[in-house]
Amino acid sequence: MKERVKKLVSPEIASLVPYPPGKPIEEVERELGIEGSIKLASNENPLGPSPKAVAALAGGIANLHRYPDGSGYYLKQRLARHLGVEPEMILLGNGSNEIIEFVIRTFVSPGDEVVMAQPSFAVYPIVVKATRGSAVEVPLKGLTHDLDAMLAAVTEKTKVLFVANPNNPTGTVVKGEALDRLIKGVPDGVVVVIDEAYREYVTGDGFPDSLAYVRGGKLVVVLRTFSKIYGLAGLRVGYGIADREVVSYLERVRQPFNVNSLAQVAALAALDDSEHLEKSRENNRQGMEFLFKEIGALGMECVPSEANFFLVQVGRGREVYEGLLRKGVIVRPMESYGLPDYIRVTVGLPDENRRFLETFKEVTRELGG
Repeated sequence: MKERVKKLVSPEIASLVPYPPGKPIEEVERELGIEGSIKLASNENPLGPSPKAVAALAGGIANLHRYPDGSGYYLKQRLARHLGVEPEMILLGNGSNEIIEFVIRTFVSPGDEVVMAQPSFAVYPIVVKATRGSAVEVPLKGLTHDLDAMLAAVTEKTKVLFVANPNNPTGTVVKGEALDRLIKGVPDGVVVVIDEAYREYVTGDGFPDSLAYVRGGKLVVVLRTFSKIYGLAGLRVGYGIADREVVSYLERVRQPFNVNSLAQVAALAALDDSEHLEKSRENNRQGMEFLFKEIGALGMECVPSEANFFLVQVGRGREVYEGLLRKGVIVRPMESYGLPDYIRVTVGLPDENRRFLETFKEVTRELGG
């Protein structure tokens, strides 16, 4: 059976390495014989979902026998007011991941090239290769997108260019001046996708107004999501903003009812929950400040981040990750991103941050760090 199936699969699909999902906390605890684990691995909001979204979900349950609103009418209208764009410039997705797939399926044919940073969001090359495109990966410079090098990598075969801002897994950002140069320099016919999944966490100066490119008629698609600061990762709802003509083509590859009814109800309510948004930002700011100070005092480097996670250079990333895991603290090792000396840590609640720090000290001490 194995060989029979292998012969049916295209070489592009056979060469892919699936995205590595983490195990449920309950399964990790069962395997290791531990209890009370904390998960600081997946960049989730430790405060949980918006309380307004949770309350709204109760009212949506009674209509689960109905198909979702296939057009996402009310959510698009609300987002349009929130962003200052037309509803026709918004596309909804089952997470922003799905919109990445829409873009590639719409604009990339076999043999076309897609430029992206390396390392960056792991889904980009997977989707490109699955559609028989060519992923052109440009190394980061100082753990930040090297936009000049990415622009130099554009050829006549290039159809799409991805910029994750802030970048995952590094948390670094590109500023407005650098992004302006890229947008001005990209040839006509290249779609620039600016992935802003963590935008709401940004506090630093100079972060670009990506929607200005869309309003100005540039061939730009901006991606955002309700999975991160809004705390709705389990419902899978994201959105893209682009010129209405671009959106009209992306809509052609979207499956009907791709965003479920509860996700739409919760997203609508979450947009009105400014209190939850501000609490989430403040928790992240304080947690990042505390962890950077304490880890720095241990003589280890944290990579400055504008997201809700950060990298720590520990020297032996896999060993530190496994040592933390055995003690019930789950972070993300970085060797699959080409950064074996690092671990990635999501900022948690104050108690979780303190527990991570104390456990981190124990593990590095045991490893002789």
